[in-house]
Amino acid sequence: FGYSSSYKTQERNRTLSTLAKSNSNAPAQIFILEPRKSQNTAIVLRSLAISRKGILDAVLDGQGLSVETLERLTKIAPTQEEEAKIIQFSGNPDQLADAESFLYFILKAVPTAFNRLKAMLFRSSYNCEVLQLKEQLQALEMGCKELRTSGLFLKLLEAILKAGNRMNAGTSRGNAQGFNLSSLRKLSDVKSTDGKTSLLHFIVEQVVQSEGKRQAIYQKHKLHISNGETSNVNNRPYSYSLIQQEADKEHVLLGLQVLGGLSEELSEAKKAASLEYHNFITMCSTLNAHVSEIRQIITCCGNIRSGGFINEMKGFLEECEGELDVVKEEQTRIMELVKKTNEYYLAGASKDNMVNPFQLFVIVKSFVDMVDKACIELKKKVEKKNIVGGEAVSTTPPLSPSKRTPLRFPNFDLYFLSNVSESTSSSQSEDDF
Repeated sequence: FGYSSSYKTQERNRTLSTLAKSNSNAPAQIFILEPRKSQNTAIVLRSLAISRKGILDAVLDGQGLSVETLERLTKIAPTQEEEAKIIQFSGNPDQLADAESFLYFILKAVPTAFNRLKAMLFRSSYNCEVLQLKEQLQALEMGCKELRTSGLFLKLLEAILKAGNRMNAGTSRGNAQGFNLSSLRKLSDVKSTDGKTSLLHFIVEQVVQSEGKRQAIYQKHKLHISNGETSNVNNRPYSYSLIQQEADKEHVLLGLQVLGGLSEELSEAKKAASLEYHNFITMCSTLNAHVSEIRQIITCCGNIRSGGFINEMKGFLEECEGELDVVKEEQTRIMELVKKTNEYYLAGASKDNMVNPFQLFVIVKSFVDMVDKACIELKKKVEKKNIVGGEAVSTTPPLSPSKRTPLRFPNFDLYFLSNVSESTSSSQSEDDF
C-alpha cells in the first residue's frame, strides 16, 4: 500500500506540472469591455442559434433574424466609447475574449451594425405597435360615442338627478339641472337615515323597476297582438295583492336583464379606462422618432453598397411614414372629441382634474362596476324573498316624502350641462321615480 500511494502522488504532481506549463505557454485573453459585461455578452452570444457569418449576412441584407435574436443582440450593444476601442484595436484578434472577438468581427465589417440591428428590431415590432395605437384610438372614439348615446347610462344619470333634486328639495341644491360625473363614485357612500341602503342601490332599484315595467308592458302588448287576446286579471284565482307582488317580482327580474346590458353598452368606454394617458399621447411621436433614426442610419450607410439593407429600410419607411401621418391626424381629431366629452360631463371641474382627460372613462368604469355589483345583490335579494309559505316579495317603495324619510345628497352643485334633462327626457317620466 505504501508503494501504491507514493506512485499516485508522483503521477498527480506530474499532471499538475504539465497543466501549469501548458497554461503558461497559452496566450492570455484580451478584454476590452468591463469583465462582467464581457462575460454577460459572451453568455448571450452562446445562447444564439446562429453563426457570426449568419448575423453579418443578416445585418448586410436587413433581414433574416428573429425578433428574439434581434432583442438579444441589441441588448449587448456596446457604448460609443467601447465601439471606438474595439475598432481601434491593433493587436492580434485571435487573443481577444469571446465577446470582444465577436464585436471586433462584426464592427470591422459593418461599423453601423448595431444601429442596423435596432432598425431591424423596430421594423419587426412596428406593425404590432401601430395596431395597438389604432385600437386605442378606436376605443376612445367609440367610448365617447357610447357616453353620449347609451340609453341605459343616460337613464341612470336622469334618475340620479331626479333623486338628488327630491332629496335636496327646499335647498339651493334642490333644482339642479345637472351634476359633475365625478360625483358618481360617491353614490355608494350616501346612506339612508336608517343606514340600510345606499343611494346607489336605491337608484338601481328604481331604474330596474321602471325598465322592468316597460319591458313587461311591451311583452304583453306583443303577445296580445299576436294572439288577438286581451288580459283579464279578474279571472285569476289569486288575490290582488299576490298578483301585484308577482308582477313586482317579474318587473325586477326583467329590469335586471335590461340593466345588465349596461356593461355591453359601455364596453369601449371601459376599454378606454385602461389606457395610460402619457404613454398614449407619446406613442405616435415615439414611432416617428424611430423612423427619423432609421433615416439617419440609411444616410450613414450610404457608402456601403453591399447587401440589401438600404433598399429594405427605404421600402419600409415609405409604407410607415404615410401611415403615421394618418394616425397622427386621427389622434388629433379623437383627442378633440375626448376634450369635448370631458367638457360635456365634467363642466366646472378644476384644471387639475383635466390633466388626465382619460379620467372620465375611469369614473364611468367604476360606476358601471358599482351598478353591476348592485344588480347582483338585488337579484340575490329577490331570490331570497321569493314567495315562501305565503310571504310576499318585498320591494323598495317609491321615493316619497310621506312614505320615506328624505335623504340628503350633497355635491349636486356642479353641473355638466343645463339641458341634460331635456336630452334624456324621453327615457322616463317623472312618475316613474
